[in-house]
Amino acid sequence: MTSERIQIVEKILDANDQVAALNRDQLDHYGIFGINIMASPGAGKTSLILQTIKALKDSFRIAVIEGDTAPVTIDSQKIAEQGVPAVQINTGGDCHLDAVMLSRGLGKLVLEDLDLLIVENVGNLICPAAFNLGTHCNVLIASIPEGDDKPYKYPNIYRNLQAVIINKIDLLPYVNFNMEYFEQGIKILNPKVNIFKVSCQTGKGISSWIEWLSVKRNSTD
Repeated sequence: MTSERIQIVEKILDANDQVAALNRDQLDHYGIFGINIMASPGAGKTSLILQTIKALKDSFRIAVIEGDTAPVTIDSQKIAEQGVPAVQINTGGDCHLDAVMLSRGLGKLVLEDLDLLIVENVGNLICPAAFNLGTHCNVLIASIPEGDDKPYKYPNIYRNLQAVIINKIDLLPYVNFNMEYFEQGIKILNPKVNIFKVSCQTGKGISSWIEWLSVKRNSTD
């Protein structure tokens, strides 16, 4: 049973990777830079996306694909209120988006009118790490209240990232959080990852993230 289960999982992931490659081809064809934002629930994914839209909507044509386990439109409505196209994907209870879901989301967007695609994955630190979506960049948001041990407890999600955003740094004076220990755990797993310390509440540190993302987007032209 164990061997059979492993083979089934491998087939699922292989099929996902094939669709992810098609997604990437589609994004590249239209010159769209895609980022996959992952985090645990409440880390601040939507807040960061809103800050990003505010900073970049005059420079880039942006769309957002929102992933949720339940059929809700809370986050996508917040995005749409900013004048940005938003597609809501209900995973039917699955703890992650996969490449097929993203492909369906892409089909609901006018791709020739876009420069930047932001994907908000389902809030989870385990499942999203296993499924390639075909985006160009994987970003993880970690928040101060979650604790400084997450890279040690959930190592897989930290390995294939281009950026880690440490959110809610305004809470550092009130939370027992060892930043050096946290960053050390990240660097052990992913020495070249970019780390940004921000507060979506106050706006502190957001400009560094925006500058990095803008450079990454422009480098794809």
